[in-house]
Amino acid sequence: MMPIQILIADDDLEIAKLIKIYLTNEGYQVLTASNGREAMDVIAKEPIQLIVLDVMMPEMDGLEVVRAVREAYSIPILMLSAKAEDMDKILGLTTGADDYMVKPFNALELLARVKSLLRRSHYLNAQIQPSQEQDEIQLHALKINKKAHAVTVEDRNVNLTSTEFDILHLLASHPGQVFSAEAIFESVWKDKFLESTTNTVMVHISKLRDKLESELGGVKLIQTVWGVGYKIDP
Repeated sequence: MMPIQILIADDDLEIAKLIKIYLTNEGYQVLTASNGREAMDVIAKEPIQLIVLDVMMPEMDGLEVVRAVREAYSIPILMLSAKAEDMDKILGLTTGADDYMVKPFNALELLARVKSLLRRSHYLNAQIQPSQEQDEIQLHALKINKKAHAVTVEDRNVNLTSTEFDILHLLASHPGQVFSAEAIFESVWKDKFLESTTNTVMVHISKLRDKLESELGGVKLIQTVWGVGYKIDP
């Protein structure tokens, strides 16, 4: 079995070296890039399964890299930044990152988040589907294919991150059921819910809604049940 390949893109060589040591010790194969363009070159050539990405980099910054990656890939992205403001975190997540950590960070926490992202990314492949109906769900013109990890509208691909896909599939596979932010977080992120993570769920729901409404001509697929959570009606 081939080891999981992780790309570290950071122009701070000391930080990149530290992260590489921790990930290598866990058995991951680690590649590095010191700027955004180099990172994109690596992604084009190697089967990268997760990206640890600094925001401030030369040539292409981290946000530019996220946008470029999301045009063609659903690779999980963990962003790193020295900026601790909430709006910086929200910008990173709404651009397409799956998680966000502020420098300086605890290396063991970073490792835990990497493992959590990889669990979510590979969760699909570990599941045995109970029926064919679970493999493909159709809502209006939207088709969700879990085996292919693909979402289409009238044969047009809807470009979702792995996190957005998992949220959509969770809600769509339980039509009419209301899921709280806590239930969504623990089901999708496979991690313990904290009050501070409510905003993380809200940001991903908002981004997912925007993409779906754009493709469905304004149809509001995901409904908010105020004070309770979110649902998709049958």
